[in-house]
Amino acid sequence: MCQVAIYPGTFDPVTYGHIDLIKRAQEIFSDVIVAVAHNPHKNPLFSVEQRLAMLKKATVDLKGVEVIEFDGLVIDFARKHKVKVLIRGLRMLSDFEYEFQMALTNRKLAADIETIFLMPHESYSYISSKLLKEAASLGADLSSFVPDFVKKALKEKFSKQT
Repeated sequence: MCQVAIYPGTFDPVTYGHIDLIKRAQEIFSDVIVAVAHNPHKNPLFSVEQRLAMLKKATVDLKGVEVIEFDGLVIDFARKHKVKVLIRGLRMLSDFEYEFQMALTNRKLAADIETIFLMPHESYSYISSKLLKEAASLGADLSSFVPDFVKKALKEKFSKQT
């Protein structure tokens, strides 16, 4: 086992794809910090507190996983926690360009922090929080994409908006 890694993201909401990546990272690193970004630029559906609670519930049985919120640059968060590795997920080829740009920018800003890309299981490779929120807003059954408590939270959110 290696050191500690940070898996940053908005997680709006957490999906089985996110959980799969956390489990994969857990196999490689002794500890994984799941860092939940405030990121108001993404206009999240759920508050930071709600996203934290969902992630904590989703990872409650995973040893060595800690869920923490952060605001600002992930490299600053990594330095604060003395972590040298960031985990990023690559689902499809379309993710690569954005993730590659972000990794190179982070490397330029913090050459001492490395980004490692992990791929989820192929059964989760097409899942995105954005797509699931859209499907949920139209009443789709998301049982195979998110835990039941997330499905319930999405249903509640969208029932209040109609």
